[in-house]
Amino acid sequence: MSELQLIRPRAEDISGQPILRPLPSASFRSIGPFVFFDHMLEHDYPAGKGINIAQHPHIGLSTLTYLFEGQLQHKDSLGSDQLVGPGDVSWMTAGRAVAHVERTPPGQLGQNKRAHGLQVWLALPEAEEQCEPAYSHHPAASLPRSEAMGVQITLIAGSGFCLESPVPVRSSTLYANLRLAAGANLLIPAEHSERALYLIDGEAELDGELLPRHTMAVIPAGETPVLSACGECHLALIGGEAIGPRRINWNFVATTPELIDQARQRWAAGDWPQVPGETTRLELPR
Repeated sequence: MSELQLIRPRAEDISGQPILRPLPSASFRSIGPFVFFDHMLEHDYPAGKGINIAQHPHIGLSTLTYLFEGQLQHKDSLGSDQLVGPGDVSWMTAGRAVAHVERTPPGQLGQNKRAHGLQVWLALPEAEEQCEPAYSHHPAASLPRSEAMGVQITLIAGSGFCLESPVPVRSSTLYANLRLAAGANLLIPAEHSERALYLIDGEAELDGELLPRHTMAVIPAGETPVLSACGECHLALIGGEAIGPRRINWNFVATTPELIDQARQRWAAGDWPQVPGETTRLELPR
């Protein structure tokens, strides 16, 4: 295999939740349609504390939340109000304008709890970046899985490994949750031109090269390396076809600076769809 290119994540903090963010990076602005990849690190919240991200806007992307532990309440300007649990997919397509809220459900605030998961942004194809917004929730049981020879694959979104997710992606996408038992091996097929692995936990090698924990490893195009588990390990595999250059400004993703400027002006002026029942919001960063 050609030399692996590694993306070291930067540490962030969102509403008290520690995050590792390998995408976007200086060397890789995107992998397939993925323009944003956040690993919500395992974090314990005492009773009375939790995640509370006030309403904020998006354009030009789809957001996907996938939890390993904990629960989140998703509310948006379409009227959606959904509890998201471990293994569920929360899928929101922003299109021309949407606002949403993410928080620890009120019913969990009075108890100790833990949060751990992934949240990604997928850029919409240029022809659809101003589409109508939409939301869908996909329970864990609805996602396709395969399990053999110590390898468990859950296809979160898109297609791969002879599986296809019900999540309504808008472009070629690969997003899989991988769990390998010690000593197990998995061939990573060249089904998509761009692919990357992120090691969430454990120890693993790719064609004999050790994968650093909490680091994204970009797989060379066209190659079919073998993933080997040195011990029990947990990874995310993302990819798809190249989406093309995108601009990212705060929570906005677009192909042109004009669309970004218009969105910023509209949010600042309060000319934006509102989340029903919500009065607080995040203001534009300076």
